[in-house]
Amino acid sequence: MRRIFTILLVGVFMTGLFAQDNTVGLISLKSWLADDGYTLLYPHNQSNVYLINNCGEVVHMWEGAEDVKPGNTAYLSPNGNLVTTSRSSFIGDDAIWAGGGGADIEVKSWDNEILSTFTLNNESDRLHHDIEVMHNGNILAISWEYQSREDAIAAGRDSLNLPGNQLWPDNVIEIEPTSGEIVWEWHSWDHLIQDFDETKANFGVVGDHPELIDINFDTHDGDPDWLHANAIDYHPEFDQIMLSIPYFNEVWIIDHSTSTEEAATSSGGIYGNGGDLMYRWGNPTTYRAGDSTDQKLFFQHDAHWNIDHISPGNKDFGKVMVFNNRAGEDFSTANIFDPMFIDYQSNYMIMDGQFIPSDFDLTLTHPTPQRMYSTGLSSFQQLINGNYLITVGRFGYTFEITPDNEIVWEYITPLRNGVAIAQGDSLAINNNLTFRSHKYPENYGAFVGKDLSAKGWIEENPRQDFCDFLTDINEITTTTLRMYPVPANETLTIDLPEGSDHRVELYSMNGQRIIEKTGLQNYAMIDVSAFQEGIYIVRVNGLQTGRVIVTK
Repeated sequence: MRRIFTILLVGVFMTGLFAQDNTVGLISLKSWLADDGYTLLYPHNQSNVYLINNCGEVVHMWEGAEDVKPGNTAYLSPNGNLVTTSRSSFIGDDAIWAGGGGADIEVKSWDNEILSTFTLNNESDRLHHDIEVMHNGNILAISWEYQSREDAIAAGRDSLNLPGNQLWPDNVIEIEPTSGEIVWEWHSWDHLIQDFDETKANFGVVGDHPELIDINFDTHDGDPDWLHANAIDYHPEFDQIMLSIPYFNEVWIIDHSTSTEEAATSSGGIYGNGGDLMYRWGNPTTYRAGDSTDQKLFFQHDAHWNIDHISPGNKDFGKVMVFNNRAGEDFSTANIFDPMFIDYQSNYMIMDGQFIPSDFDLTLTHPTPQRMYSTGLSSFQQLINGNYLITVGRFGYTFEITPDNEIVWEYITPLRNGVAIAQGDSLAINNNLTFRSHKYPENYGAFVGKDLSAKGWIEENPRQDFCDFLTDINEITTTTLRMYPVPANETLTIDLPEGSDHRVELYSMNGQRIIEKTGLQNYAMIDVSAFQEGIYIVRVNGLQTGRVIVTK
């Protein structure tokens, strides 16, 4: 019996991608499962910040000066202002230099007007890696500060662990962007301990003081860039700051409620311990607790509290998210853990000598684990719809994944050393470094009244119709064409409109053309017996007509 087929179906994807065409930019999309937002990208080796939609189209761009590069992050404020970090492309004159080096913080309007600039890159101090825009508009920034060989030894550093004859410990500064005034500071150098030389400062029992930083703990062969803080975050309710310290394989939390003077001591602030570490987690061997089997973090990036855009009713609200770069020999993981701050006691718990928890609440890997491997960079974000957005930094690969481990969006930064490449070209590791991505909800304040129409692509020679094949199935209406049997398993017949010279095409849900028949009239008969089970897009005379199920 012949039936009119109503096209309103759920999607099943085939393995065949448009691999020969879409090698960069948008790779795949299941729009009915993907979060409806806009993704902010600030790729390395160039100066522009891009806002893209789920089709990989640029909806807005902030153009940077040609002679600068990221340093390394950018954030979009609810008022539409963009806050970027950058550095000069030329590094020959820098007194302090290591990966992640920065120099400038700029606040730009939506229309790319520079509203304020702050610079720190001199003989003794330099911005690097990350910033955090606070709710009051002030900006927290990470900076290196120079310590001479003599100062380091006086503080208790083993002289044999100073091959560069200097150290660059990290500090945090809070900047009022309009005036450029530094209104608060915290220095790791004020919170040291050592058990190497009792004649020097900071001598004590390291294991008795997890709130202090062992000046002789070192995983980087004495490199001056001792801590390499690569992320900073702020919790407005607790008035606390989080730092990611990859060379210690730890996340630290400090009190921001102190004055600058109190932050240099072990007392003061609403929690009473001044600028000492309130919490540290990921590698308890740093404070002589446990052993290597207790280590959970491995050169992590993008440590932050899960509070942005997320409802307090979410089970993971307020927990800590990290991209765990070197969790495996050939794969990374994305992790969530709960530091379990005891608000009424104003502290974080220690059990059996270690800060809790004992393990992660969540560990995510890619369905193909090696696709998610990056020894550095990278980011991890939970989205409003419960999915996760992950950027694999060394490959410029960003994807959205459901809690059930289903990939629903993939995008590859289409730049080689900062220069746009053509669709169809291929990229190798480190070609398109992307430090981090962040997806902002459709209703984010910055977007109110803004033009977010598609304005082209980053890549050259884009396949402009690729996203059409991945249109949300809920937008597919009924078709007046007869397709039978439904579902099909051997032969599919399609009755065609009156006239001749019709063209019928079937595509996989990812856009691969499976079959094409031309010069048809009245009907098309298609042998689907060898097709994989799934759903196929039907196009008649170049127009997407509907979808059909093939079963076995």
